[in-house]
Amino acid sequence: MTFWQNLTLAFKGGGQQTRPPLGRSYIGTYGGASFTGEAPFSYEGQVREAYVSNAVAQRAVRIVAEGVGGAPLAPMDDALTSLINAASAGQSLLETIAAHLLLHGNAYVQLICGAEDQPAELFALRPDRITIESDTKGWPVAYVYRAGEHQTRIAAQDERERPAIIHIKAFHPTDDHYGLGCLGAAAKAVAVHNSAAQWNKALLDNAARPSGALVFDPGPDGSVLSADQFDRLKAEMEASFAGSGNAGRPMLLEGGLKWQSMSMTPADMDFVALKAAAAREIALAFGVPPMLLGLPGDNSYANYKEANRALWRLTILPLAGKILDGLAGGLRLWWPDAKLTIDRDQIPALSEDRERLWNQVSGADFLSPEEKREILGL
Repeated sequence: MTFWQNLTLAFKGGGQQTRPPLGRSYIGTYGGASFTGEAPFSYEGQVREAYVSNAVAQRAVRIVAEGVGGAPLAPMDDALTSLINAASAGQSLLETIAAHLLLHGNAYVQLICGAEDQPAELFALRPDRITIESDTKGWPVAYVYRAGEHQTRIAAQDERERPAIIHIKAFHPTDDHYGLGCLGAAAKAVAVHNSAAQWNKALLDNAARPSGALVFDPGPDGSVLSADQFDRLKAEMEASFAGSGNAGRPMLLEGGLKWQSMSMTPADMDFVALKAAAAREIALAFGVPPMLLGLPGDNSYANYKEANRALWRLTILPLAGKILDGLAGGLRLWWPDAKLTIDRDQIPALSEDRERLWNQVSGADFLSPEEKREILGL
């Protein structure tokens, strides 16, 4: 009997749907989510390297996250509007969820009900502290939140079968429970960009010149420096001539010593192109046009306008749609007919698209006024 026949029989029998056991195989993990890079892998360490210490990655994440958080929502129920637009731990809920999805690939929103058994707050939990517990059939049954030595187990559903955690995740081709963020794909480009910046800083600290060498002339007798002379010379060099504070100081040499400059070719010192290439890879990983990050390119006003439009079309709107669909699914028990969408008519970057559509619909003489209004969403 084939695998698909066995699977069909499993779904037919018993009157209750079953699911094949789900498994995961990966090298490194962070917060339960898989990562196919070099192990061991620290999500917190990568966040420090990318978001905290790298200007390109931080700006790329903030452009997308702030765009999602500031996108105008279509009119809906007032209670639902206030719930979605409320701050989570002092931060915009949608902006926090978008940043978690970009970096980690998973966003966990805890649903807290008030006195009237209605949702009173949506709280975005840190995804690196969450681990999913599943049953023997592979379905998630609980979420374990760990903070230091303390851990809290939150059931996936309460006694009334209402969701306690809304899990929004990005697609992961090899994991059944956790999503895949952009941080792993951008990690190597971030490392290259940070290393190039550190090299340039070290070069500037040394008066923007490569170091040289002290060459000892042994003379006709072929003598060499003693160990004491070598150590003393090395200590004097580090104390008097190393570092940015001693750059440009004249050097006094004695005893057959001469300074030999160790120059580098312009190609060896050209780290501008290397940093630009790494920055473009970082921007590509987070879905931001490099032009919007101030990277070298055809930075004209027309191209900037097209890049901003592409950012909304290809990155912000799809991500915002995923987040709003996830929240609407978790809140469907309280708002069955709620539909959370972005009001595209209020987005300045897409105004030309809307104007083009209006002109096309207005010029369609074969449509009635009612059909035109329906096409325009009025």
